[in-house]
Amino acid sequence: MDTKELLKKVRKIEIKTRRLSNHIFGGEYHSAFKGRGMTFSEVRQYQYGDDVRNIDWNVTARYNEPHIKIFEEERELTMMLMVDISGSEWFGTESQFKNEVITEIAATLSFSATQNNDKIGLILFTDAIELYIPPKKGRFHVLRIIRELIEFKPKSRKTDITQAIKFLSSVMKKKVIVFILSDFMADGYKQTLKIAANKHDVTGIRVYDKREENIPNLGMVQMMDAESGEYMLVNTGSKKMRTDYGKYYNDRVNYFKETFTKSGAGAIDCRVDESYVTKLLGYFKRRG
Repeated sequence: MDTKELLKKVRKIEIKTRRLSNHIFGGEYHSAFKGRGMTFSEVRQYQYGDDVRNIDWNVTARYNEPHIKIFEEERELTMMLMVDISGSEWFGTESQFKNEVITEIAATLSFSATQNNDKIGLILFTDAIELYIPPKKGRFHVLRIIRELIEFKPKSRKTDITQAIKFLSSVMKKKVIVFILSDFMADGYKQTLKIAANKHDVTGIRVYDKREENIPNLGMVQMMDAESGEYMLVNTGSKKMRTDYGKYYNDRVNYFKETFTKSGAGAIDCRVDESYVTKLLGYFKRRG
């Protein structure tokens, strides 16, 4: 993709997603995530009715009378976008590929955070960390994130969600808002997610195509494994083959929903032919 075409694409996504975040998501995003972080402000004398858990024992000992810590809502939050860019994201039978929808969702979330004067960071992952952009503020930073989402070429086609979450935990020491965008056609990340969700405010956004849910009976078909790049002949006429695939797919979907819910994280399902606007808005409103 040449520079002119890339800039045109970035601009098109900016116009669409910025309008959405300005008119729809700005206030909803703020009310969904405000007050998630509390920062220490000052110390004052204890008054009847104050929460004893906030007593500052050092100051109390110094002045020989009880003092408590005053906290205020942290206005400035940090959002981390973790985006799966493995081979399976390049799938689409409707109007858009999964990765195109993921890019739009990520851009909308970024502009919503920018309106709130928050920092935004990006982790692009496969079975390795392909790119890490530390959190920063501002429109130009968001445009860089959009550009990378459009243009970045991963070295691997595979997925490892566990490694991505471990990397997040290693670079983010303070509590952050995390959105993991993937089709979640993987498992084995239960324990890692649980640890991360205890510290951070985590939401998984599963983006999928309805044609992935089952394989139709089309006889012998040559198919490519999106994550290995290998071609193989598949007998879609086999009922057992179709049943086995359906079980494999449903197991992964159920694993995603159960794992995120049980770890205290949020979960959103978003089909490429459905409105992600409606899905995000509904999620923000439920949290607000």
